[in-house]
This record gives sequence, C-alpha cells and structure tokens, in this order.
Amino acid sequence: MPLRQRLENLPVGQKLLAALLALLATVLLVANLTFISAAYWISQESMAPQALQTIGRLLNNPGLTQQALQSSEKADALLQELHGYSPLRAAAVYDASGALLAERQHGAPLRLPNHYERIDDWRENEYRSTQVVLLHGAGNGVGHLLLVASSELPGAFYTGTLTASLGILVFSVLLWLVVARQIKRLITQPIYRLEELSRQVTREENYALRAAPGNHDEIGSLAEAFNTMLSRIEAREQQLKRARDDSEAAYAQAQGLAEETRHTNRKLELEVQVRSKIEKKLTGFQNYLNSIIDSMPSALIALDEQLYVTQWNQEASALSGTRLDEALNQPIYLAFEPLKAFLPQLKSTVEQHTVAKIERVTWVKGEVVNHYALTFYPLTGGAGRGVVIRIDDITQRLSLEEMMVQSEKMLSVGGLAAGMAHEINNPLGAILHNVQNIRRRLSLELPKNVDYANEVGIDLQTVNRYLSGREIPQLLEGIQHAGGRAAKIVTHMLSFSRRSKREMAPCDLPALIDQAVEIAGNDFDLAIGFDFKGQAIVRQFDSALGPVPGTANELEQVLLNLLKNAAQAIHQRPEGSEPGRITLRTRLNPPWAEIQVEDNGIGMPENVRKRTFEPFFTTKEIGQGTGLGLSVSYFIITNNHKGQMEVQSAVGQGTCFTLRLPLTGAVIGYPVAHLET
Repeated sequence: MPLRQRLENLPVGQKLLAALLALLATVLLVANLTFISAAYWISQESMAPQALQTIGRLLNNPGLTQQALQSSEKADALLQELHGYSPLRAAAVYDASGALLAERQHGAPLRLPNHYERIDDWRENEYRSTQVVLLHGAGNGVGHLLLVASSELPGAFYTGTLTASLGILVFSVLLWLVVARQIKRLITQPIYRLEELSRQVTREENYALRAAPGNHDEIGSLAEAFNTMLSRIEAREQQLKRARDDSEAAYAQAQGLAEETRHTNRKLELEVQVRSKIEKKLTGFQNYLNSIIDSMPSALIALDEQLYVTQWNQEASALSGTRLDEALNQPIYLAFEPLKAFLPQLKSTVEQHTVAKIERVTWVKGEVVNHYALTFYPLTGGAGRGVVIRIDDITQRLSLEEMMVQSEKMLSVGGLAAGMAHEINNPLGAILHNVQNIRRRLSLELPKNVDYANEVGIDLQTVNRYLSGREIPQLLEGIQHAGGRAAKIVTHMLSFSRRSKREMAPCDLPALIDQAVEIAGNDFDLAIGFDFKGQAIVRQFDSALGPVPGTANELEQVLLNLLKNAAQAIHQRPEGSEPGRITLRTRLNPPWAEIQVEDNGIGMPENVRKRTFEPFFTTKEIGQGTGLGLSVSYFIITNNHKGQMEVQSAVGQGTCFTLRLPLTGAVIGYPVAHLET
C-alpha cells in the first residue's frame, strides 16, 4: 500500500500527531542548518581573517624572521611553530627572490604556488581566506609568509551544536507528548467513544443507546446529531418490529401449513399460495387502513415527540396545500404553517398526555373564510410519544346554527304577522259589512227605505240622483274593492305564515305559481315602491304535467323568494333598458317535474353565482337582506323534497333558477297511487 494511502487511512488523532511531529522535525532541521551556515559564514568572513592577521603580527619580528630566510630548514622550523594552530590550514615561506623555501599543511594537501609572483593568480582560483606577511631578513632582503585559513569549523562547534540539537529534540518530544495527550483527551477519545458507540449500536442493534453529552464544539454537536439520528432510527425500528411481528405471526401460520403439507409438492405449492394470500391481505389491510384515513372528512396529522410529521391524509393535503411526500418528516410548523400558533398546546399534549380542544379557528384561504375545530390527542406506544391532530371543518355547522337561530326569529316574526293579520280581519269585516249596508239602505228596491224616506219627507230618488252626481256609489265600490283586496292579502298571509307540517300532497304547480305571483305583487306594492304587477309575467306551463307531490306552503315560500329576487334584479337595471320580464315555466322531464323562474335583470358575476346558496351571503345593502332566502329555499327543495335546485346567470343578461321535484312517490315517502287521486 502506498505511503500516502497509509497516511490517509490513519485515525484523525494519529494524523494530527504525525503532522505535529513532522512540523517539529522540520523546525529542528531548519534551525540546525541555519545555525551551522551562520557559524561557517562568520568563521570565513570574520574569524579566519582576524586569526591570520594575529599570526602575521606575531611573526613580524626581525629576530624570528631573519633566521627563517637563511635556509629551508630554518624556514621549516618557523612553520613548525605554527603547526599546532587550528585556524591555520597551510603556510609557506618565500625568500627575497620569491622562491618557495618551506611549506606546512593540515589535512588534504593544497597546491600552493612555488613562487611568490604566482600568489595573486592562485588566490583567484582558491576560495580561501589568506594573509601575506613580510619577513625582514639580515641585510636588505625581504621575504614573504603566506598564511591560508582553514575553512572547516572546529570539532567543539559540532559537539556543541549536536548537544543543543539533542536538548531541543528532547524538549520538542516532551512538548509533543503533552500536546498529544491533550489531542487524545479533547479529540481522539470523544471520536473513539462515538465510533465505539456506533459499533456497539451496529453490533447489538440497540438504538436506545445514547452518546454522553460532550463539549459545546463540533464533536459535541456531532454527538447531539448522532443522538437525534438514533432516536429517529429507534422510532423506525419500533415500527419495523411491529411490522416484523405481524409478518412473523403470518409466517408462523404459513409454517404450520407447511408442516402439514411438507410431504408433497402439492402441499408446498398450497403453502406458497397461502403465504402469498396472507401477504396480500396484510398489504390490503394496510392499504385499507390508509384508505380509511384518507377517506375521512377530517384532516388527520400524526406527529412524533419532536413534532415532526409521521402521518398525513389527503384532507390534510387539501387543507394545507402540502403534498404527502413534502410533509413527511418535516416540522409541523413548516408543513402546516397555520398550526405554528398552537405549538405550546401540542407540546403540552405530548408531555402531559391530555386532550386539547380548540373550539373555533378561522382561517382565510384565498377569499373564502372557513371555520375549523381542532383536537389534539396524545399518542403513546412502542414507537414513542407523539400527538394526533384532527381538524374538522365546522363552517357549515356554524352556518346552520346561525340559520336556525335566524329561522327561529323569522318564525317568531311570522307568528306575529299571523296574529296581526287575524286582528286586521275583524275591522276589515266591519268595513265590508257597513259598505254593504250603506248600499242596501240607499236601494229603491227595498220598500222599507221608500216608506222611511216618505215619512221624513225626503224623495229617495232625488237623494240617489244626488249621490250618483257626486259619484258616491263609485266611492263605495272602491271601498268595497279595496277592503276585499285587503282581506284577500290577509288570507294569503295567514295561509303562508302557518308552520308547515311537511305533509306531502299533490300540488297543482300552475295554481301554486299564480298564488305566489299574487302575494309577491301585493308585497312589492308596499315594500319596494314600484308596481310588481307592472312587470311582464310570461307563463309557459306544460299541459302534460299533472299534480306533483310536495308541501304547498314550502314550495310557495321558495317561489315567493325567487319572484322577489327577480323583481329586485329587474328594478336595479339602468334606466332606458328593455321592459322587465319574468318568465315562469313548468315542464315534465321524467323523473322530474321542473319549475323555472327566469328574469331579464342585471344578472350575477360568476363569483357571486357560486355562493348563491350560502347562508347569510347577500349582495344587498345592510338592512335590506339577511342572506337566508335562497339558502332556505335550497334546503327546502333538496332536503325536504329530495329535489334539485340550480342557477344560471350572466351579467347584463339575467338569471334563471331551475327547481326539480321528483315525480315518484317512493322518493318522498308515500305511494304513487296517491298522486293519481
């Protein structure tokens, strides 16, 4: 294996120690080389020239040099005195004529010049420190002494350098040991502990083990992340164990079948088939449970102890807009942001094992306002603690509750109106009766009237001519007509305000529609300020349609609401538009009897049309509408009569409401033969 690969495979602590050791060795080697180079440079540039100058001054003594110039032996004797001086590498004596008399060298021999005149050329080729000393002999003769400095450092220098290097090495090794101990304590041992823990987890498959908390450094963070990973793996392991237990149970059953059928290939084949069926049943059962959870109208979300998503049904995806694969293993406040405000309640449910309920929460999605009820259930088991969130849409329930309250108010108002109508009937009866008596008292056909007029001296014919001239009979006719009309209105109000017992009976739809038109006309004369009867009422009744089972009062209420809305839509058109027109149709469309109320009013935009039947939704000004008319009408048709109600509209073109009532008696609870009576 290459050295580089071996180094890369070393543990982290050994890598750090090896790097530190290499750094110390490199620093020590560079320091020694630098020290030796500096010493050599100093010896060559400073110490050697100074030593040679000192030797030259010592020898520049006539008493010593005169004899040296006399013969080669004496010159050699002079050089013998200098032989033991260590800075001196070589020395040579030249006589007055420049000839070489004697020479002395230390170490390997040097090629010294044999004549003084060649010294300058020799110096150019020999890179050493040299010194030439004049030697004064007897008489006028002058000789020369050539001194060559040694380029080698003394042995003591090397010994001292080696000793200092050893001391530095020992100190470096001690420092390395101290640093290695700290690295081992702070880095290597925590890593070894994590490694040993991971090996123990792998060896024992015990995911309940946890790393001891360490320092607040990267290794401590690694230990915390390792613990979190172990907790997640432990939860998954619990789930896998449960699944494995189930599969082992199924496997045991399959083994029992295999034991009974081991002697024949047919029995082995049956065992495989049974086991396959069991696995399919387990898979089907799991899919069945998932389908049940996904089919529930409530949003169901399961969280673990850290509030991470573990289960997520389709209603939760529809409500939050987050898909299942995006929500799993995510914090709940990221997967379903509106639940972020309820994190304290969720944590309390996990820690205290209590059920928490939030009765009403309002969330706006787009432009639609919905109301929800939240329930948090604690979840315990082998997979660890957690919480299950159930989110129920209570918008319709709240609307129905408000509608019921409003309906009770309307019923109270209806009862009050019925009482008032009953009280009005009495004076109306007196008015009509008195008008009839006045006309009878003025009649010439009754003898009693003529006799009483003659008795008081009045000509009854003259009185009648006077009354005719003053149009008194026409006034009485108007009073009687107005009173009769008022009595009829009161009769309709009493009939309409009676609470329906929802007893189905055959209804003549054309007659029912005509009566609703008459009531609506009387109502609009007083309430809106324009003549409802002035609108063009177009009747298109199907002659093939006979009596239809239904509750007359409720159907009349629905028709009255539609007629009112049609007249108001026509009234809101801009001036100069075509005349108002309301078309009323009946049609036989088995198995339905259809009623259509169509107008040429202002129409509705699409966003308003979609919310037409929502309770308390109205486009009218405050005080002019409750938003209950069409929702109650929809309830009467769809729930009470098991029919259908739909609307089609376009802005500026008008609106058409279609009611469909079932023709078969079995749908609404009484036999068909009853319809034929």
